[in-house]
Amino acid sequence: MPKFKKRLMIYYKNSKEIEIMAEAGKIAAAALKFVLKKVKPGVSTLELDKTAEDLIIKSGGEPSFKKVRGYKYSICTTVNEEVVHGLPSDRVLQNGDIVGVDLGAYFQGYHSDVAETIPVGEMKNEKVLTFLKTGKEALKDAIREAKTGLHIGDISFAIQTRVEGAGFGVVRNLVGHGIGKALHEDPLVPGFGKRGEGPCLREGMVLAIEVIYNMGSPKVLLREDGWTIKTADKSLSGLFERTVAVRNERPLILTTL
Repeated sequence: MPKFKKRLMIYYKNSKEIEIMAEAGKIAAAALKFVLKKVKPGVSTLELDKTAEDLIIKSGGEPSFKKVRGYKYSICTTVNEEVVHGLPSDRVLQNGDIVGVDLGAYFQGYHSDVAETIPVGEMKNEKVLTFLKTGKEALKDAIREAKTGLHIGDISFAIQTRVEGAGFGVVRNLVGHGIGKALHEDPLVPGFGKRGEGPCLREGMVLAIEVIYNMGSPKVLLREDGWTIKTADKSLSGLFERTVAVRNERPLILTTL
């Protein structure tokens, strides 16, 4: 389990704030669902970015990622061996690729964050399909742990157990996070850890829970563009993410696809 800062600045949201974040989540989820329908061979990742931006703005929000200093796009797109923070470009998607789309919507002062990885065109490789299914299942497992009285480590353990149990590698130096008025808040939510460790979960916490994992080694490298992170061994990578409010009984997913 990673070492957490001794004094975390966790911002607990009240019911009104969570209602606003739910609206931000609806905008983000709707935009992502629409963008994913546009994913097909021959489409560029820059086209996907424009589609997402138009829909977020039309829905009354702003692209969260454009509020990150130095970032010019509304989404991050990660193709094949790219892990996170991929820059949309004229790169055209090919049949058999996999592509991750990560985006957020800012609404009335609050952010949301959501991501999904899908195949492009017809995918016949069963190992790749199993890889993607594992990421989706790991995210479901993790979200079930986002309940009052449990710990960040319980979420982390759920991700690690599912991913590594299937023979894949959890990326160690990229994590989920708290979210609210800032896109990235405390606490960190790693994809690996031990049950009962880390900050205790309390009602009012809102987390961007992320499954960031590779088909091969968990090691990653930063590309020369200063943003895109890729797998060190050139294996495929997957990303699944939802914004989730911690509650007593059943976690509330704010970015339901």
